[in-house]
Amino acid sequence: MKSREVINDVLVHLFNEIMELEEQAIITEEYKDISNNDMHIMEAVGLGGNKMSDIAAKLNITLGSLTTSMNSLVKKGYAERERSEQDRRVVFIHLTEKGRRAYHHHAEFHRKMVDAVMDTLDETEIPVLGKALEGLAGFFRQYRS
Repeated sequence: MKSREVINDVLVHLFNEIMELEEQAIITEEYKDISNNDMHIMEAVGLGGNKMSDIAAKLNITLGSLTTSMNSLVKKGYAERERSEQDRRVVFIHLTEKGRRAYHHHAEFHRKMVDAVMDTLDETEIPVLGKALEGLAGFFRQYRS
């Protein structure tokens, strides 16, 4: 196969493979009550917490969609809401201890995934891969606008 065909084949199949493998790896017995989407929301919340509007922007979703997902995460004990004292319209989200454990579990999957890629490359190839992935990310971002 030519390089262009190999790259196309990998890109076409990579997203679905990552999502499937990620779900198998992170949705364990302890976290069977949440989805990959929930894990990505908790990743956007971060360990320090975040405002609802910032989380929605980071995930490129509406505040309404985030509110629905956040209601579920709060109900399941992964996150909690806190209204700003200065502006009651602003809502902060913080991960609970249970949410922080899920966050770390998810981050460990990503660490292993990146390590698996990095282990196949020598020092000169790593910046080339980084540049290629930045170009790919830029290509996808142009469709958001």
